[in-house]
Amino acid sequence: MKRTVSLASFAGCLLAAALASGTAQAAPVSACLITKTDTNPFFVKMKEGASAKAKELGMTLKAYAGKIDGDSESQVAAIETCIADGAKGILITASDTKGIVPNLQKAREAGLLVIALDTPLDPVSAADMTFATDNLLAGKLIGQWARETLGDKAKDARVAFLDLNASQPSVDVLRDQGFMLGFGIDPKDQSRIGDETDSRIVGHDVTNGNEEGGRAAMENLLQKDPTINVVHTINEPAAAGAYEALKAVGREKDVLIVSIDGGCPGVHNVADGVIGATSQQYPLQMAALGIEAIKTFADSGKKPTPTEGKSFVDTGVKLVTDKPVPGIQSIDSKTALQKCWG
Repeated sequence: MKRTVSLASFAGCLLAAALASGTAQAAPVSACLITKTDTNPFFVKMKEGASAKAKELGMTLKAYAGKIDGDSESQVAAIETCIADGAKGILITASDTKGIVPNLQKAREAGLLVIALDTPLDPVSAADMTFATDNLLAGKLIGQWARETLGDKAKDARVAFLDLNASQPSVDVLRDQGFMLGFGIDPKDQSRIGDETDSRIVGHDVTNGNEEGGRAAMENLLQKDPTINVVHTINEPAAAGAYEALKAVGREKDVLIVSIDGGCPGVHNVADGVIGATSQQYPLQMAALGIEAIKTFADSGKKPTPTEGKSFVDTGVKLVTDKPVPGIQSIDSKTALQKCWG
């Protein structure tokens, strides 16, 4: 008697045989990287680190970014896409650290691991873990350096703060308040910017973390007080803009500019005397460790644990200056150029 086998039965047999022989391949683990922009060298290096690690681990990475720093709408849309695509985890540098929390909660409820990179969410617990520079320490280091560099003149300083944006993301607050603590200014409520009463503070303005914004903010604050002699900037692009504004009025040589980033353009600006000191962070390391954490979570369900004594995974920071002061550990621009990005 002749036997017939349906195509469905035949296909089922082939699948069973493949599974039994171990030749069937599971779909690669998928991860998302969502940054504030895709132009800032910091985020470019972050994407590089995430991409390289994902390739090494056989993962699929999709990268998204806001159009400008502060573009939270594009980040929200990216989160929705990541959930729909079945990603196992999201790495995000949030533009609006408070406003984006409900969207990230949806991702967590859908089973995704959410890791904040560099910029802690508000509240911090809205992410499964944060991989970041100790931004408060980064601010303290440049504040201490500025205070020691000025010496007795620090008590009469005229200080300008070039911040990120009006929403006061946590990275902005931490760096600002850290600088104040290092410089000897009482920050009052350390969870927000602008409530300080120290008479040395000329004011705050926002830059959106770019050179054009830094120039405009510096011009605004110079109109308020042309005797400003210390400038704290949220990052090095903003510092470069501040320098151009100071140069335009002949003040570039008698104003101390400090910043945070450690990108190659910023380190070159330290070497050239544009920036007095900066705190160098390591975005490639942040992103690479974040990708590893998503892979571990996908394989075992295990979530990352914080650095001992901290509430986050500390990815390191170094003070960079070619004018070191006693008592504050630092590296010079030549050394920092070997570790920089961008």
